[in-house]
Amino acid sequence: MEAIVKILSAEYVTHDVRRFRLEKPEDYTFTPGQATELSINKEDWKDKRNPFTFTALTDAPYLEFTIKIYPDHQGVTHQLSLLNPGDELILRESWGAIEYKGPGYFIAGGAGITPFIAIFRHLYTTGKARDNKLFFSNKTDEDIILAEELKNILGDNAHFTVTRQKDSQHDQRRIDSDFLKAEIKDFSKHFYICGPDEMVQELTATLEQLGAHADALVFEK
Repeated sequence: MEAIVKILSAEYVTHDVRRFRLEKPEDYTFTPGQATELSINKEDWKDKRNPFTFTALTDAPYLEFTIKIYPDHQGVTHQLSLLNPGDELILRESWGAIEYKGPGYFIAGGAGITPFIAIFRHLYTTGKARDNKLFFSNKTDEDIILAEELKNILGDNAHFTVTRQKDSQHDQRRIDSDFLKAEIKDFSKHFYICGPDEMVQELTATLEQLGAHADALVFEK
């Protein structure tokens, strides 16, 4: 399935993360946490597909993507930074292994927060968001995507860590074995992990060593 959709709005939510809202084809569906492949409906770019995660609620009248821009790469995200409302993207079917399976811990690195945004927004509408805890690691304070919204949804269960800013107001520890042992009391819960591949591999192995069940680890394989 492919559909050409127009950009309805585009705005920056951090210095390098842009939120796009797109037309939503009739009967198009996804589960919070899922992604799709998008490409730009322009010559030389139509076949360049990149995966992006839905961040709006499933019943919103538009589709939303919250996308980190990498201008140095001169790739799809750089081209997306040049687009405006009215420009067109090519949308494909939804897919992905990340979906909510029950209360637990969410661990995100940088743009790895994006699959969790739609999940948290959905849980907020049902009153169940604060049954979960988020550990969200970034390099600096200004890199934290949707910090205020996440704090509003999760309250004290939104725990931000910052690894490369000495004067940060946030926790400056790395999310590693020592951090997890100090912060997590119950390793029998679900764990949702998304971030750079190396981080995901390291954390899934560490969590299993600490007693988490392999089938309770939710991540994109």
